[in-house]
Amino acid sequence: MVEWSAKPTVVARVVDLAEAKRRPDDRPDDRPGGDHRPCHNDLLATFNDEGVVLRTHKLGEADRIITVLTRQHGKVRAVAKGVRRTLSRFGGRLEPFSQIDLQIVEGRSLGIITQAVSRQLFGQALLTDYSRYTAAEAMVETADRLVEQENEPALQQYWLLVGALRALGGGTSDGPRPAAMILDSYLLRALAVAGYAPVLAGCAICRRPDRADFFSPQAGGLVCSRCRPAGSAAVSPTAQAYLGALVAGDWDATRTIPDRIQHETSGLIAAFANWHLERGLRSLRHVVR
Repeated sequence: MVEWSAKPTVVARVVDLAEAKRRPDDRPDDRPGGDHRPCHNDLLATFNDEGVVLRTHKLGEADRIITVLTRQHGKVRAVAKGVRRTLSRFGGRLEPFSQIDLQIVEGRSLGIITQAVSRQLFGQALLTDYSRYTAAEAMVETADRLVEQENEPALQQYWLLVGALRALGGGTSDGPRPAAMILDSYLLRALAVAGYAPVLAGCAICRRPDRADFFSPQAGGLVCSRCRPAGSAAVSPTAQAYLGALVAGDWDATRTIPDRIQHETSGLIAAFANWHLERGLRSLRHVVR
């Protein structure tokens, strides 16, 4: 029979040697719960936010890279694992135009979406109407282009996009409006927030408060007859007032705008947006005006 005596055995010596060489960081924690060492998951930062899905890209066989304009973190790109599988837990919540609450685990280059809950699926009201769908496509492309820096808050751009998508599907504060009109208002206001507000009072070149009856995208807005660059388009006082209403979001003032004025200004707004975004918006060519 083997007795446990005070005399160290070979095993005991090995244990004592291991205890002596143990680093201070590896010593058992004195707190209740025993020996706690940080694991890899403890080092991963997680954040929650709400956002609108701008676009998606395929990644591998079953994943997608989701680009989201969030309320607190600006534009974020993250991977949704398994989203392309038929039985994906995300369902259709990560499709463009969806407003969602999401949880993201930050990674070295791209985060990983671990949770997504629908707030409002704007796409459901847009998919059956071509004019509204193409207008929404132009909106999310504009937001993606204007918010260039990722992970930087862009709160005004976020709320403008949410409001525009909501107006497309459910109407403005003054009732329904044509999709092209809502898009034109969004384009002007989003560009203004980004620092490209059109000059609609006086001449954009000489700054004199005289009557400016022409519009020049490259000059930045209205210009007078003396300063107008080549290619400037004449705009009537009614069209000028309509442009001002779109920038201000004054939907009451757009109730009785003739189709001719709306069509005239819509082309000018598209040219203005394409000029300041340098590379033209691809989706604008499909918009029904």
